[in-house]
Amino acid sequence: MSTIDLLATLTCIDRPGIVHAMTTAVLNSNGNIIENQQFTDPVTGLFCMRTRFTTAENFSTAKEILGKELSRFSPTLEIRPFENRKRALILVTKESHCLRDLLYLRDLGELPVDIPLVVSNHEELRPLVESHGIAFEYLPVVAATKKEQEAQLIERIEKHQIDVVVLARYMQILSADFCRKFTGHIINIHHSFLPGFKGAKPYHQAHARGVKIIGATAHFVTEDLDEGPIIEQDITHVSHSATPEDLVAIGRDIERRVLAKAVRLYAEVRVFLVGARTVVFS
Repeated sequence: MSTIDLLATLTCIDRPGIVHAMTTAVLNSNGNIIENQQFTDPVTGLFCMRTRFTTAENFSTAKEILGKELSRFSPTLEIRPFENRKRALILVTKESHCLRDLLYLRDLGELPVDIPLVVSNHEELRPLVESHGIAFEYLPVVAATKKEQEAQLIERIEKHQIDVVVLARYMQILSADFCRKFTGHIINIHHSFLPGFKGAKPYHQAHARGVKIIGATAHFVTEDLDEGPIIEQDITHVSHSATPEDLVAIGRDIERRVLAKAVRLYAEVRVFLVGARTVVFS
């Protein structure tokens, strides 16, 4: 008997019976759970669950069975074929380290995303992007043209059916309207273990203060600059002997790793927004 592999994600207010309803629904769809994770947020009372299962039913039938069984909990429920890949639009400026890592991991098959397009407000990274067989578009932006440029970005997002916008060291601030429109679907890498040093030359500020750790933070973008829900972070220890240039080099390495992991977690549907926080299943 042939089966299909599906992934269901659910959020709702916690109450008794949700897990039982999910397992019953999977059983009723001639299914078998092969992976399940769940968590109840003690602050908001929101229940999050990620369930991967195989089923002998077709997709539409399995989706109907789960929807009917779980409807009494008024959940946000999403069901999709496990093999379906998220589609990412990457925004860059001139720095290439985060972009290079994303493209490399995609080519290796270790980052389960499709990248139909990379957009930049500079031309420098076009050869890199096109060498990976990915379309590159140059959309320059200044304060007077920001609204028009973002309208073009939205057009590309709709055209390419984009799931997530990845800011791979994109040195532009997105408008509040744009951030609100794509809440929970824009990932940024911040050159600090937030909260941290803001503004220009963060590593030089850190050096001046004699920091002993540096890090990077991947977070969802909101209209509040660098204050969105955090997805992934990492740090490394440094000593007094490190120069600002050393910190920049170490920081680049952390940034690329943290962003790639955040994108992978999003692509595998392991990140749940719970208010101003995230629940991230490993």
